[in-house]
Amino acid sequence: MKKGYVYIMTNKNHSVFYTGVTSVLSKRIYEHKTGEGSSFTKKYNLNKFVWFDEYPTIRDAIEAEKRIKKWRRQWKVEMIEEFNPGYKDLYDEIR
Repeated sequence: MKKGYVYIMTNKNHSVFYTGVTSVLSKRIYEHKTGEGSSFTKKYNLNKFVWFDEYPTIRDAIEAEKRIKKWRRQWKVEMIEEFNPGYKDLYDEIR
């Protein structure tokens, strides 16, 4: 079974977040960055990749994504800031 990843994209002002799930992280982030990801990320210009976590299976990742999507914004901010304090775009690190 394939591994899975949950990730968060944001815009330059960090005012909107998108939480997604994939089995091929670098490809999916590339799709978001080139406007081929989701219509939501394209609409809000969410092309900054700021957080991710790896799971043993895609099923585990989907369950985690569903939980995170229900979280309050502040909890997501705290999680991102603990993992990536400067909101650095992490795309180059996973390519």
